[in-house]
Amino acid sequence: KASKQLTQTIAEIDTTSSELFTNAFAQIRENFQNCYRKLFGGGNADLILTEENGILDSGIDIIARPPGKKPSNISLLSGGEQAMTAISLMFGIFMYKPSPFCILDEIDAPLDDKNIERFKEMLKQFSNTTQFIIITHNKSTMTLANTIYGVTMQERGVSRVVSIKLDEYDENSFAM
Repeated sequence: KASKQLTQTIAEIDTTSSELFTNAFAQIRENFQNCYRKLFGGGNADLILTEENGILDSGIDIIARPPGKKPSNISLLSGGEQAMTAISLMFGIFMYKPSPFCILDEIDAPLDDKNIERFKEMLKQFSNTTQFIIITHNKSTMTLANTIYGVTMQERGVSRVVSIKLDEYDENSFAM
C-alpha cells in the first residue's frame, strides 16, 4: 500500500512539475526572443527542448541568428554574439521572475561600443526591480553606476579599496 501511494505521489509531482516547467519555459522562451531582437536590433533566437517526450529529462538548446547570419548553435557565434545571447536569456528569465540583485563579472568585455549601449539600455529598464553589481573595466558601463568601487595597489602586495558615490555629486563636479 505504501509503495502504491508513493508511486502515485511521484506521478502527481511529475505532472505538476511538467505543467509548471512547460508554462515557465513558454514564457521565458517568448521573453528571450523579444530581448534578443531588441539587443541585436533584429535577428531571431529560440530555446528548443532536446527531448520532446519526457520534458523533465530534456535539455535545452539555444539557437541564435544575429541579423544577416544563418541560424546556428550558440557555440558557433563570436564571443560578443555569445555574450549578447546570454544577456538576452538572462533578461528573458528576469522578465519571468525578477531577481532582487544580480552580479555580472565582465559581461561587457567582448562587446563593441554599439552593443554596450544596447546592453546599458536593458540594464536601465531592469534597474527598477534589480540591483546590479557589475565588475567591469569599461568606462561606458561605469557611467550607469551610483557607486563605484575600485581596487588599487599603491605598494607591491598591498591592495586598497577606494569608492565614490556618484549620486552625491552633480555633473559639473567632474567637468574639466
